[in-house]
This record gives sequence, C-alpha cells and structure tokens, in this order.
Amino acid sequence: MKGMTIIVKTIASWIKVLVFLFGIYIILFGHLTPGGGFAGGVILAGSYILLLLAFGKEYAEENLPISLASKLDCIAAFLFIALALCGFIYGAGFFFYNFIQQKFLVEYESAGELVSAGAIPLYNIFIGIKVAASLFLVTLVLSAFRLESQE
Repeated sequence: MKGMTIIVKTIASWIKVLVFLFGIYIILFGHLTPGGGFAGGVILAGSYILLLLAFGKEYAEENLPISLASKLDCIAAFLFIALALCGFIYGAGFFFYNFIQQKFLVEYESAGELVSAGAIPLYNIFIGIKVAASLFLVTLVLSAFRLESQE
C-alpha cells in the first residue's frame, strides 16, 4: 500500500484544496496583509507535500510532474528578473522600480485594494510560483534519496 491509511488520505484530499487556496490568497494579498510571495509559495508547496506524504510519491508526481515543476521554477525566475528589468527600462534608472504604479495607477483612490500596488503583486506571484516549485522539487529529491537509502 502506497502512502498512509484511508483516513489520512481522505482528510488530505479534503484539505489539499483549502491549503492551496489559502496559499493563493496569501500571495495575492501579500502587499496588503502579512504574507507575500515567499510565505504563500511555502503554503502552496505544503499542499503538494501533503499529497506526497499522504498518497506517496507517484500520486504527487501525477498532480505536479517534475518536468512541469522545473519549468514553472525557471519561468517564474525569468519573469521576476524581466519585471525588474522593465522597472529599469521604463522607470527611473534602477531595478525594481514600481513603474506600473507610477505610469498607470496615478490615482491613489485605490489604496488598499488588490490593484493598488502596481508591480508588487506581480513580484509576489512570481516569487510564490518559484518558491512553491522549488520546495516541491527539493522535497521530491529528498524523498528519492530516502527511498534509495532504505533499499
């Protein structure tokens, strides 16, 4: 039998969606509340690690294949750097300049809303995807080493 007992599998299948949604919430609203890309990415990775622990490595790889996780990791890092370079190109001459806030959201009536921070939510999204994919890949690699050492 792969994974844990039927009780753990049932509870994990119910909770995985809630953990995933909470991670997305932390990423999206990280510029307004405590949290952000790193914390939300850790929570997203936690939902896949929960699947790994409850159902086994094969089931977790079916939900998020290693190739897709690796591609998400690389694409998120590239987009993060590209957005920082856009701040350099369109902004005041330095990286990570919040050019979206300055160019498109000049009205400060939207302060405290989801779209009020310009490029910062985009940075949070890219960092969240990068952290989630990286932690999931690290956990899979460590679980592979554990399986090899037990045999």
